[in-house]
Amino acid sequence: MNELQIQQTLNWLNSIKNEVLDLADLKENQKIADFGCGSGLLGFGVLERFLDKVELIFSDKFEDCIDECKKLLNEMNIENNVKFLQSDISDIKLNSNYLDRALTRSVLVHVVQKEPVFAELFRVLKSGGYYCAFEPIIRENTRYYELLLPNEISDYFDFRKAEKEFMENPDDPLVNFSAQSLDEGLTNTGFSDVTINVGIAKSKYQPTKDAILNWFISPPSPNLKSMKERFLDYFEETKVDNYIKEVQEILSKKEITISSKTALIKAIK
Repeated sequence: MNELQIQQTLNWLNSIKNEVLDLADLKENQKIADFGCGSGLLGFGVLERFLDKVELIFSDKFEDCIDECKKLLNEMNIENNVKFLQSDISDIKLNSNYLDRALTRSVLVHVVQKEPVFAELFRVLKSGGYYCAFEPIIRENTRYYELLLPNEISDYFDFRKAEKEFMENPDDPLVNFSAQSLDEGLTNTGFSDVTINVGIAKSKYQPTKDAILNWFISPPSPNLKSMKERFLDYFEETKVDNYIKEVQEILSKKEITISSKTALIKAIK
């Protein structure tokens, strides 16, 4: 990304952080967890507001994410009441009825079965506790073939058909849910007052060839396939590599508009 795109991304992440924390209606002396914390966007947002006036848990299944949050916290040198928990969100290593608030950002997109996660979040929350989250609804985002024309790409219709299929795969956690299915899953688990606010974010820019390559080769998480690997389930590598090169050539010369659907979630136990 160029400097403008980096700043736009940081501004977007900051707005997500504030939307989730505002929705959570945090209070002093609460017990709060940032599950699937990654590098701690939500958790450090809590510290910006409350410092040591809440008990905060950074939790992630990956040790390197926990280590990164520890490193950042040490560099901040601030008063805090922070704990760290390496735990899968579908099997949370906390007592039942422990938390006042459970927070996640872009975590459900990495979990095939959502309802067991909802059941665990329900279990660890106190009665009246909130689960608040942000999730991208990736299955409804702009597709590659929508940015291209048939006369621009070899085997355009082959790749369009493949992309349509894997973007609706019920076994792929990135795309196997909608706002409606999230609502139903949370309600089925026992949460009340489930609110899901759907938004559409649009961005317009001219991507670089390097950025386009990263779209294809960067996996969304260590356990999920990259876009290139998804296409390799359908075609030989030479055909996929040629497709990627053609997309790079075409899109790097265009200003494109990307539409991304998102969900802001609040559910009360």
